[in-house]
Amino acid sequence: MSTGTLKVETRGEDREIVMTRVFNAPRQLVFDALTTPELLKRWFFGPPGWSLTVCEVAARVGDRYRYVWRGSDGSEMGMGGVLREIIPLERIVTTEKFEQPWYPGEAEGTIVLTETDGRTTLTQTIIYESRAARDAVLKTPMEQGVSMGYDRLAEVLASLKPEESRQAAS
Repeated sequence: MSTGTLKVETRGEDREIVMTRVFNAPRQLVFDALTTPELLKRWFFGPPGWSLTVCEVAARVGDRYRYVWRGSDGSEMGMGGVLREIIPLERIVTTEKFEQPWYPGEAEGTIVLTETDGRTTLTQTIIYESRAARDAVLKTPMEQGVSMGYDRLAEVLASLKPEESRQAAS
């Protein structure tokens, strides 16, 4: 798998989507960019013209998180959930539910980070409540949106030095 390419596949019990992307950055930087509001606001904002206006990050298991994106036309999309598990630098597990539901039910997302030779592979697995929910998501431009976001994340990571990400995280 080459850096810069998002790989999307289905697997499991017909309810899972697995997305994989390699970043030219150490795992510490990638983890910080996924868990620090100041860094999330630099890459996690949706399509052109959108911004991340609310970025409440969960720090401990059981904490709630919430994101709200706003489009240039003033429309908003909110999503939140609960942090179920966090192993710093390795694994983040959360629930996911959109405030304006565009697929039925709640999902569970797991991000796993593995580093080899200074490059980090991010594997994101999302398990939906049903095959119908997963299929509804697959029919949207989700893949293009995630790819666009991860392209921006790669740009942010390239601009960071390790000490900058730790300062933003503290």
